[in-house]
Amino acid sequence: MKRSLFLLIAFWLAGTLLAVKAVHADWANRFVVNEGKSYVISDKRVEAQEVDSMIGQVTKYSDEEGTYSGNFSNQYPKGTKYYSIKGVNINEAIAVKLDNGTFIRADYNGEYAGGASFDWPIIWSSAGLLLLVIMIFIVVKKKKK
Repeated sequence: MKRSLFLLIAFWLAGTLLAVKAVHADWANRFVVNEGKSYVISDKRVEAQEVDSMIGQVTKYSDEEGTYSGNFSNQYPKGTKYYSIKGVNINEAIAVKLDNGTFIRADYNGEYAGGASFDWPIIWSSAGLLLLVIMIFIVVKKKKK
């Protein structure tokens, strides 16, 4: 009976930890991050002749709440390119190239809070699986004695 209860608790705990997933966020703004700087997407179009050189691109897209490293966006897919705008400092605004070839202005919003080096849902899930494997190993070892 003790073993059955022990295994039931172990499976319940592992299942609970595996079910933990970041919740999709309802971001306050649509934004991109380039080189540690956060830019809020505006509704203003940038004409092609105003666009200067490419300064970066989206390396990670996520609509899940969290802090991420790299050039990341909650709006545009990986590979979306960022450009400087002629006569505009990148600490003021940049241009983001859309899929249809047009450009939209993104206004500087300050330094990005920084990228998290840990993905906590994955860490908790891995810890739960490790705990489950250890518990099963102990039960099997005791059963063989």
